[in-house]
Parts: sequence; structure tokens; C-alpha cells
Amino acid sequence: MKRKEGKSAMWGRAFLIVSATLLCGILANAGESKFSSDLAGASASGQVGVIVQYNRTPGAAYHKKVLSRGGTLKRELGGFNGAAYSMPASAIADLANDPDVVYISPDRPLRGTGTSSSSPVAVNDYHIATINASAAWSQGLDGSGIGVAVIDSGIADTADMHGKKSSYASNVVYSQDFTGLGSAVDQYGHGTHVSGIIAGTGAKSKGSKYFYTFMGIADNVNLVNLRVLDANGAGTDSEVIAAIQTAIQLQSTYNIRVINLSVGRPVWESYKLDPLCQAVERAWKSGIVVVVAAGNFGRDNLAGTNGYGTITAPGNDPYVITVGAMNTMGTADRTDDVPASYSSKGPSIIDQVVKPDLVAPGNLIDSLYFAAETLNQEYPGFEVPCSLYVTNGTTSPSGSYYAMSGTSMAAPMVSGAAALMLEQNSALTPDQVKARLMLTAFKDLVQFATVTDLTTGQSFQEQADIFTVGAGYLDIQAALSNTELAPATVGSALSPTAAVDKSGNVILVENSSSVLGGTSVLWGTSVLWGTNVSGASVLWGTSSLDADSVLWGTSSMDADSVLWGTSSTEAESVLWGTSAKYSDRR
Repeated sequence: MKRKEGKSAMWGRAFLIVSATLLCGILANAGESKFSSDLAGASASGQVGVIVQYNRTPGAAYHKKVLSRGGTLKRELGGFNGAAYSMPASAIADLANDPDVVYISPDRPLRGTGTSSSSPVAVNDYHIATINASAAWSQGLDGSGIGVAVIDSGIADTADMHGKKSSYASNVVYSQDFTGLGSAVDQYGHGTHVSGIIAGTGAKSKGSKYFYTFMGIADNVNLVNLRVLDANGAGTDSEVIAAIQTAIQLQSTYNIRVINLSVGRPVWESYKLDPLCQAVERAWKSGIVVVVAAGNFGRDNLAGTNGYGTITAPGNDPYVITVGAMNTMGTADRTDDVPASYSSKGPSIIDQVVKPDLVAPGNLIDSLYFAAETLNQEYPGFEVPCSLYVTNGTTSPSGSYYAMSGTSMAAPMVSGAAALMLEQNSALTPDQVKARLMLTAFKDLVQFATVTDLTTGQSFQEQADIFTVGAGYLDIQAALSNTELAPATVGSALSPTAAVDKSGNVILVENSSSVLGGTSVLWGTSVLWGTNVSGASVLWGTSSLDADSVLWGTSSMDADSVLWGTSSTEAESVLWGTSAKYSDRR
């Protein structure tokens, strides 16, 4: 099956020729030092921004440990067991020796995980049809009463953020800025686009004049707007952590049941030490479903991994729902959909957590924008033409809708789905929501497809293996129809990890009490895939995957078919910013 895509490179089957040492390797700094390896290069004479994690929530006595070493307090992080400081690099090693200090890491930069395409926009995305969202609407579900915190670049007050409740009432019920710029209004465009996917009312594309309406998945949720990205789409760990803590604090006030994090950065240490991962775990354990974009580095072969091992933080955390991106191919029929070539693949570097957990449409997704935002000024060609939704419309830009690609666009579809599930059954825990979404994900995917880069003419092969699509493709109708429950306990749906056994075979390792591994209630010979086990692979229902691919279960697999990695994703080796403007095309 041949496909075409814009400026892309899918690296095909997981044929990664790597040694057993590489497969089994773990970063030397994981667990051996109390400060991150990327602090080692800091100038001994300079100041550096850090996040210090303590063994308890810090008070004045703990802050003094940094201040007495020439540092300053930049930001307290609520109930998080740490704070952000600026301090002399020369004092870090000494501070790490303090018994109350658990770990020190830089206050790292991060970005949104959505970009504009380098190819012309000329197709509707049809994501509503491919994920069966209208089935929820036919049941009267629209996310009513559910709070969704969007931690992003802010939300612009567009017409499509109004209209469901009344023409005057906004879906945004609370806003707060964490950038220090004084306003929570979106100046970049990313957060508005993400919010439209979750809760856009379609106000500017409804009526007799229009043949296509740009609707959000759950258009009556209460959005909590927590701005952490500036006008260029950049932010820091400490800003995101502070926003997560605020969402926890406001949980009961706005019934916040979901957090959407379409942001990320490279992984530098185990999720057990990473402050960003610790923050999302705290939210999860507080009863909030945390949905995270997987990252857009599926084409990154600088480390010789063909894009495997590129999941970004905090998507590497086993608690959260990590979402990869699919390409709808511009049709409403999901059976022709294929993974987006830029979507980051697992397993996670260092901890080898099996990610993503599932996938959703993320390629050339049409959603909201505001003309004054930086994103539109940089890439004005991606305004949706009127002809895509206006009867007898022209090719002139719509003025209301914009096309973006990335796992940033896939994550809010899962956030919207979670809101619908929680409206239907408010008793569901985060782990039950995650398990049910994975259990019901559509699995009869195109296993292999050839795609062509429209810019270079190069062809590549895509593979829907487990480190690319996780448990499968989001299916809202199936999730709402299902009544099976995982245990309600926190951590019952931890993503499994992978390992290499003594014979060199790749095996799945169940995480603690998680039901998502081995022969438990969801994987292996369970209710998820059925009991159809063939040869060395565990089959997905009636669908088999190529023997060379990496599969679920405890079966043996080719050791050459998966990357475990021995090094973190260096800042120089990832494609943030303007070097990752990718979109797959037909």
C-alpha cells in the first residue's frame, strides 16, 4: 500500500542493528548521582537555573540551603517537593551532598509539540469521523461539568470558545499566567489550537452557509487556561510544574478531571528523578487524568535509532496517557490511516517504558486560531481556505481556522475523550480511564505502508508496531460502550516496561500492580487481544503483525528489532523549533 506525505521520513520496520550491550544499556547517571548529567557542563563561574527536589515540601529552612550558597529563589512550586532557583554552578555538587536534597536538575526549556506543515493545506482532516466522536454527541454527551486544564501557550477569546452555554459565556472558566508576562491570553497560537480540538463549539462554521463544521470533541467542558509558553512557544519545567500544582489546588473548585500537556522536552534522567514526571504523577495520584503528547521526533535518526526511543518528557512517565499521532489521509475511513512519520516512538530512553499508550489523529488538524498570534504571522499559509467548509467558498483564508500537525494535536483528542467518559461515569479513576481507552482502541491498523516525501520524492516504509501505535487508535464510541473496569487503585494501569532476557529476547515486564502487562486482564492472553497466540508473537485480535516487529506479551522477539538506548537525547540531537515543521500527506 503506497501513501504520500509532505516532507517526511518514516523509517519503516523496526530493523535496528544494535548490539546486546546497546540493548541492555542504561545511562550511567541514572540513580548514581544526585544531580543531572546536563549540569556537569555548566560553567563553574556562572549562575544556572535549577530545580531542587527535597525529601519534603520546602519551607524557609530548605530555601536557605540554596540562598546560603549564593543562590536566589525564583519560584515556589506549591505542594511539589522542590522549588526553582538560580545558583552558582560551582555550588551544585556541595548542595547535592545535603541529606535533605533528593535531586538537582536544570530548569529546562520545553516547547509545544505541534508545528506547521511545509506543504500546502488542501484537505479536511475528518478526525471526528475516524475516532467516532459523534457517537458521544448522539448520546447527549458533551463534557458538561468536567474541568479540563490546558497547560500551554494560553487561549485566545475566539467566537468558537463561546456559544454552547450562551453567546456570552466562554468555555474558559479560569485563566492564570505562569510566564511572568502578565496575561494568560495566547500570544503564540498553539494553546488556542489545542483548546479548539478539545472544546471548540464550531460557532464560526455552523449554519446553512457551511457544509463542514470544525467541532471540538467535548464542546461543553470547562476549560482552565494555565499559560506556560511565551509568544514564541517556549517555556520551562518550573512554569509547567507550577501550573500542574495549581490545577491540583483548583481541582475541586472547577472539577478538574483532566490535564492536557501538549508540551515536552528531551529525557535526561529516569522518570523517577525527573521533576516534570514527578509533577504529573502527583496530579495523577490526586485523581486527575493526565494526557501528554508523545513528541515529534519519529524521524530523528541522528542517534542511529530510526526514530525509536524518542518519546519526550513527561510522556515517558508510566502513569500518564501518552499519545502518538496518526494521519487520517484526508478521509473519514480510518482503515486507510497510517502513523504520522514524525510521531515519537518508544520505548522511553533510560527506563524503557513502553510508549505511546495509544494514537489519535494529529496530521494537518484544523482548529482555532487568532490572526494576531505569532504562529500565524510566521506561517500565514496554513489558514484553512474557505473552500474547505463554506458552500461555494473561495480559496481565501478563513480567518477562523488553522491547520497544524503534531502529537500536540493528537493529545487533546484523548483529553476530550476522557472528559466524555468522565461525564458518562464520574466514578472512573484515572487508571480506569486509561485502561479502558487502551482496551477499546481500534487495532485493525494498516501494518505496513510506503509513503513518499512530496518535497524530496524519497519513499519510506511505515510500520504500525507497538512502539509506534501503542494499544491502537482512539475509538470514542467503543470506549463509551465498554463496561469493563480495571482496578480503581492508583497505579493499576502503569504502562509496562520492556527488557532483554538472558537469551537476548525482548520481553514485556509488568510494572508493579499494573494490569497492562504480561498475561493480565488486558494484555497477552487476556480480554484485550483474545487468546489467539501464534508462534513468537501475540496477535492483536484477528490482526497479526510481522514477525520482525516488536509485540506485546511475554513471547520472544528478535533482539535486533528494538532500541533500548545507552544515551539520553542530547539537546543538539533533537529537532525543536523551526527544524521540525513536518506534515505527512497523501
